[in-house]
Amino acid sequence: MSTIIMDHSGAETPSIAYKVFTFKDKKTNTQDSLSVSIPEVLDPHYGMYVWPCAVVLAQYLWKHREELRDKTVLELGAGVSLPGVVASRCGAKVFLSDGAETPLCLENCRRSCEANGLREVGVSSLTWGEVSPELLLLPQLDVVLGSDVFYEPQDFEDVLLTVAVLLRRNPRAQFWTTYQERSADWSIEALLHRWDLKCVDVGLDSFDADEAELAGSSLPGNHSVLMMVISARTEDTSCDT
Repeated sequence: MSTIIMDHSGAETPSIAYKVFTFKDKKTNTQDSLSVSIPEVLDPHYGMYVWPCAVVLAQYLWKHREELRDKTVLELGAGVSLPGVVASRCGAKVFLSDGAETPLCLENCRRSCEANGLREVGVSSLTWGEVSPELLLLPQLDVVLGSDVFYEPQDFEDVLLTVAVLLRRNPRAQFWTTYQERSADWSIEALLHRWDLKCVDVGLDSFDADEAELAGSSLPGNHSVLMMVISARTEDTSCDT
């Protein structure tokens, strides 16, 4: 299980648990490892927890850490920011974002940075579906991250509109995303066509994420988590495996 450190900050502030995730190379002879501390707000009203998709995406980043070094990375809907924190610790220049209507999530992004000594990580409000000044002022990006951003079907188009704008402004960039399969009826294929995007499914076994417990945690458990890489479409395809 992950190490949990409790922080009770007073009657008006919800309790926070700092959960430690440790990533290691299990199938190689290297001794490389990375530990990060992620604050979770325990009050159920906030819902700021590490979700299964975030651990799987963070595992992908850990396995591709050499590729991330010196890259510029944006995490959408960051919340507790596990993937973004891991990317930063792997040498990427990282920007964390969450919706302008969720200031507590933005506060938690900053708290995650503080817990890991990340002083250079930018935090900004980006609301899905809006081409805001904050979005237009972002620097050139190499990778966009999103864990479990395809949660509510009514948000799918707003998410992909934001991704499409970012990829048009950064044609060589990719969107790395993990999502939980909650319904076989949910699909983004038509939206990918609409926004001239394509995706490639990434098998979890290709980055050692096909296990119930990752990074010393109990996640993703028995949840069905999938991963795909989305990029600007240059040919007549939407999703490949």
